[in-house]
Amino acid sequence: MPLKKTNPILSKSWEDLKIHFEKISSEKIYGLFNKNPDRFKDLKIEWGNFLIDFSKNKITTKTIDLLINLSNELGLKEAINNHFKGSKINETENRSVLHTALRSEKSEEIIVDGENIIPEIHENKEKLYSFCENVINGNHKGFTGKEIKDIVNIGIGGSDLGPSMVTAALAYYSNHLKVHFASNIDGDHINEILKKLNPETTLFIIVSKTFTTQETITNANTFKKWFLSYSSKKEIPKHFVAVSSNINAVIDFGIDPKNIFPMKDWVGGRFSLWSSVGLSIALSIGPSNFEKLLNGAKDMDKHFKNSDFKKNIPVTLALISIWYNNFYNAETEAIIPYTEYLNKFPSYLQQAVMESNGKSIDRSGKSISYQTGGIIWGASGTNSQHAFFQLLHQGTKLIPIDFIGFKNSLHKNTEHHEKLMSNFIAQTEALMKGKNKLEVKEELNSKKMPLDQIEKLIPFKVFNGDRPSTSILIDSLTPHSLGSLISMYEHKIFVQGYIWNIFSYDQWGVELGKDLAKNILDEIKKNKKNKHDPSTENLIKFFKK
Repeated sequence: MPLKKTNPILSKSWEDLKIHFEKISSEKIYGLFNKNPDRFKDLKIEWGNFLIDFSKNKITTKTIDLLINLSNELGLKEAINNHFKGSKINETENRSVLHTALRSEKSEEIIVDGENIIPEIHENKEKLYSFCENVINGNHKGFTGKEIKDIVNIGIGGSDLGPSMVTAALAYYSNHLKVHFASNIDGDHINEILKKLNPETTLFIIVSKTFTTQETITNANTFKKWFLSYSSKKEIPKHFVAVSSNINAVIDFGIDPKNIFPMKDWVGGRFSLWSSVGLSIALSIGPSNFEKLLNGAKDMDKHFKNSDFKKNIPVTLALISIWYNNFYNAETEAIIPYTEYLNKFPSYLQQAVMESNGKSIDRSGKSISYQTGGIIWGASGTNSQHAFFQLLHQGTKLIPIDFIGFKNSLHKNTEHHEKLMSNFIAQTEALMKGKNKLEVKEELNSKKMPLDQIEKLIPFKVFNGDRPSTSILIDSLTPHSLGSLISMYEHKIFVQGYIWNIFSYDQWGVELGKDLAKNILDEIKKNKKNKHDPSTENLIKFFKK
């Protein structure tokens, strides 16, 4: 069944939320704790080894109730069921959206175009795991009989961001293989990777559904040319594999058909790390850990699908995000993971969120009069505290923040980890409480400062506080917990897009620039002349000088 097409701002629940917003928008978060001593208990969710504390947000229990009323009025539960059962909710491309099926049980049944897709998913996974074991164990050898030591993933967008993020995040669990990621069409980037490689011991993975993506195929051909300068065409099958649906093009490249791993049109690129696109991940951490990653995501899928909305983590996070976006007019959200392992996580979520929900046309094809997708950004803590937290604490913008932290250090370095997590907790408190004039005055008095200097400094040292944050605290960073964390944000994206009445799973906005780039490349290489605006024409002219 297609998704309902309902303008959320015309609903009764939206009107109720507007009235509620007028009543509580002047309330301070810290003051809400004084009004409700059980606020932490009322505004948290515990699930497995996750604690989600959303008590430091500009909300009350009534806010959550009203937001849930909105989701019920718009039919969110039915939409979730349609998503999981394979309805073609990506209407503009006439596709199902089933990255969730990739982590399903063998016993499940999901019908797409009259066929149960589950047996093929598990068959492909077994093939992928078998290949990985052969490479990891040294049975798959290069053209001189040496074992593979380096893996190069050649892809862009979802064929790069997910695998590179997860590989970095799970480096603690990695084996002897070194994984490199070639995404940008920048030749300097490619040559820096080539410096680190030995053609005898390198395996290249070309990830492109169509096998026509300009950046990926250009890079693949550059690596192939480099490889052939040391070997011959007949050795390509030992060193190149592909994840693609364009079988003929892959075979023409020289890749052995048995080393082609499939991509399905019901898996969008930015949600594809669970599929064959995750080959580089499975090679890096091994099939067993990759399976744990899938299982973690599957557990979050079940929680999202089956839990009451009041205790449903992705639903709650999505509704709070809508509250800030559409009622407080907050344009951005920051993601701050307090582990260097997750330093690529904000970039990964940038694509997942902004390519999905950066839409201005609703599901009926009409222009939207309200704000949709937020701008996602961030960096790891504590680095970010010394980079941009000044703006978060004393700037003029309201920026909700997700703090992500872990109770346990993987390397058991207690001294470092206690200092790291004390910063995590302190920042959430400081953002909420701030520091008032009296506190500043007492602090400066204790330093025996002259009174006139104190009066001058007070305005600069006051923190207004009332800056919202959500704390996501997890026992430890494992393949399973990472799978659950990624899945949590995937489902948050779905809920937001559904309530905003947009299609989250197409991305037509990226096509125009690609098409124009092809035309301009012809002008640069073949001296063709096309009509452009004066700025573009002069940029081309200046580049060709």
